[in-house]
Amino acid sequence: MDDMNMKAKRYILPVVSGAAALSCTADVDEKPNIILIVADDLGYADVGCYGQELIETPCIDGLASLGMRFTQHYSGTAVSAPSRSSLMTGMHTGNTPIRDNVEFQPEGQQPLFGEIVTMADMLGDAGYVTGAFGKWGLGAAGSEGDPNSRGFDEFFGYICQRQSHRYFPEHLWHNGEKVVINPSGEPAVNYSCDAIHKKAIEFIEDNKSKPFFMFYPCVLPHAELLMPEGELMNKYRGRFEETPFGGTGAGSEYGSPDFNVACYCPQPEPRATFAAMVNQLDEYVGDIVKCLERNGLADNTIIIFTSDNGPHEEGGADPAFFKSNGGLRGIKRDLYEGGIRVPFVVRWPGKVAEGCESDMVSAFWDIMPTLAEIGGAELPENADGLSLVPVLTGNADAQKEHDYLYWEFHAENGKQAVRKGDWKAVKLNVKSPDKTIVELYDLASDQYERNNVAAEHPDIVKQMTALMDEAHHDNEVFTL
Repeated sequence: MDDMNMKAKRYILPVVSGAAALSCTADVDEKPNIILIVADDLGYADVGCYGQELIETPCIDGLASLGMRFTQHYSGTAVSAPSRSSLMTGMHTGNTPIRDNVEFQPEGQQPLFGEIVTMADMLGDAGYVTGAFGKWGLGAAGSEGDPNSRGFDEFFGYICQRQSHRYFPEHLWHNGEKVVINPSGEPAVNYSCDAIHKKAIEFIEDNKSKPFFMFYPCVLPHAELLMPEGELMNKYRGRFEETPFGGTGAGSEYGSPDFNVACYCPQPEPRATFAAMVNQLDEYVGDIVKCLERNGLADNTIIIFTSDNGPHEEGGADPAFFKSNGGLRGIKRDLYEGGIRVPFVVRWPGKVAEGCESDMVSAFWDIMPTLAEIGGAELPENADGLSLVPVLTGNADAQKEHDYLYWEFHAENGKQAVRKGDWKAVKLNVKSPDKTIVELYDLASDQYERNNVAAEHPDIVKQMTALMDEAHHDNEVFTL
């Protein structure tokens, strides 16, 4: 038996920890409401239930205590647009339409193209009312990637992720129409996240009598680092030694004549501000739970909480100080664990036992098949993922496993990564063959990816690179 197969024998099978798992039930006949919350650039350990010690996140921690916390869940890739494309289409980044953050002017990104079926299309066809509130980044208003063209009955928020760099924007978008929230020439007083959150709560209230799917891609805690003055800023102000951030050049100041939406603002208290932003995200989650309880919806609503990629260091953010990646190697834009392993919490009363933990190796492209089974929807044939319903409902022995997981990242000269069992291979400088290197890590003994063992296992490196070639398929826009 070769090294690869021997290693596969040591693959940790999906398990549910805790005696409470015995009370799980696989009854999914009733169509539940679905809320999918995706934070922006939130690290694996930026919340308390994953080890954060400096920032308070009682509401997210509460979801984990009443549901299941996954310890080996991965995002679509290491930056926003392709990760979200993977999430929305159920495909890994070797297949999903969007593979990089590609800017379109004046406002938008490369649109989802072709006849791709999105998660919202799928659930809408199954009888769900669908809404998205937050950051889109998969096509400008009026394009084929417009959220209202990709299955969402209602959208409110940033259509363009470049615009979402700023938290006091002139406008947001509602169903293809600009909504001015901070008129030009007047003091910017309306915080975008508050406006978006209000619309999300209204969506729940307005659709409480029918099954709904709410996608909540909250911008927090993405740079810039900025919070309104108030209780949360006062809570963290003075707790940390600060190194002021000076902004990203001309146009970074609000109110300046050369204001640039793509810049990050100056911030004299970046650590306190970041902590307050994560705490604010937590309070939004708590507010959603309270809204469900107030309307008698909590027992028939599944809530999923995750993040689109690893932590960032733009705008004065300091992931090393907060230990945002939990000691894992890498941050946003890296295909090391710290760039792609993310928090993943599922609360589903009566179906997922309280206080469960799973080491199931899973990824963003598993969410669409999971919701298809839960919602009684037809899953597109080209989906790459697996339904997680068995492990969620205490039937881990019936849970199918991935042969391998695959990621690619098109910036920084191209990167690819594969995880098979406990083996993890990372390929760098893909677009420059004379500079390409492949690193190999044994996550069973080296989850922090400190010891590259490629030289000791050339046969495994060969097999892993073959899997990369198998998983990647060029499309008309993105090639490697």
